[in-house]
Amino acid sequence: MSDIVFDAADGVATITLNRPEVLNSFRRSMARELCAAFDRVRDDDALRAVVLTGAGRAFCAGQDLAEAAPQGEPLPDLGDIVRDSYNPIIRAIRKLEKPVLCAVNGVAAGAGANLAFACDIVFAASSATFIQSFAKIGVIPDSGGTFILPRLVGLHRATVMTMLAEKMSAAQARDWGLVYMVTEPEALLETTVGTARQLATQPTHGLGLIKRGFNKSLGVDLDEQLDYEEALQREAGRTADYAEGVRAFLEKRRPSFVGR
Repeated sequence: MSDIVFDAADGVATITLNRPEVLNSFRRSMARELCAAFDRVRDDDALRAVVLTGAGRAFCAGQDLAEAAPQGEPLPDLGDIVRDSYNPIIRAIRKLEKPVLCAVNGVAAGAGANLAFACDIVFAASSATFIQSFAKIGVIPDSGGTFILPRLVGLHRATVMTMLAEKMSAAQARDWGLVYMVTEPEALLETTVGTARQLATQPTHGLGLIKRGFNKSLGVDLDEQLDYEEALQREAGRTADYAEGVRAFLEKRRPSFVGR
């Protein structure tokens, strides 16, 4: 059985982590399949938004310790696991110039929580929980955690989350700016996919440029970012969707964007 399930409809790819018997915890094969799924979306112009979710009662419980700490065997190099599994996933999400929405349907722990926070827009069921569980076994937040969390919630709150390793409710995650919307569990996927379908009708290339601009801003000063905005806006102004958006505005009609 595949470690993920990939579905596509109405311009939206839905990627479901599919190891419910172990709370969708990661092993190397699942990481490879997830990266391949994002590559598939990147290369298919008909797919203009992504929804990432989990099967069963969890979103993702993080690393499968059966792989990271096998009984009776030498411990593997955790740096190798981060390099080969988690770093490619986070890079794939952030570099994909299409909206990536996350539907957190249950527990999101460790790398599973940071996988969600790396997405562009996060929805969560009211029953979902988040925990930065790394400190409980003496390791650091990976999967972009040391980079993304302080930028989302500030250094102090990121330190609290990671050092105290306390469980966080979906409501608290929303209040701290980690989650966009909390829904009832039965409405989570419908709400997330509905938003993804709406985004799939928007100027996809322009949305990708927004994401590219935000990514760049994380490592440069204001002057460099202003120059980068100039270049991005020049590129946006040459797209078919910009021309259509202007025409539709002047003609007082709804625009029909093609994604380029």
